[in-house]
Amino acid sequence: MPSFDIVSQVDLQEVRNSVDQASRELAQRYDFRGTDSTVSHTDESITVESDSEGRLEAANDVLKSKLLRRGIDLKSIAGGEPQQVGGGRSRSVWTLNQGISKDAAKDLTKQIRDLGLRVTAQVQGDQVRVQGKKRDDLQQVIAAMKELDFEVPLQYLNFRD
Repeated sequence: MPSFDIVSQVDLQEVRNSVDQASRELAQRYDFRGTDSTVSHTDESITVESDSEGRLEAANDVLKSKLLRRGIDLKSIAGGEPQQVGGGRSRSVWTLNQGISKDAAKDLTKQIRDLGLRVTAQVQGDQVRVQGKKRDDLQQVIAAMKELDFEVPLQYLNFRD
């Protein structure tokens, strides 16, 4: 029976490259000289820090532009509210959204059922598996999901006949 998986993944190598590019740009740009602005990352989050809230917003914009240029959807990062830390510095922490949450997966399966196609959608951990007898039905589901403006970026993997 033909099937495919709907997942939400972020390419961590591209995130790492984006953070490195943003860090290099912050070090070289004239308007960031002397502000000690930094961008760092872990596997779960990206941290941007600067000496003022205005410079922090500008550094966040640089980070977002580098992420977009590398093909990372901005829906895959969340948070980023400016926080005051010691010494008059400001920090924002962006978390990376990996996987589809239970509530979002239930909403996604409901959307698929509402299409009226002869397919079944079931939640499997942090992904949704869609099965159907006809390959055309599965392709219609993919087309409908691409048109849908969902809360996380979606990818379609493991299409099997």
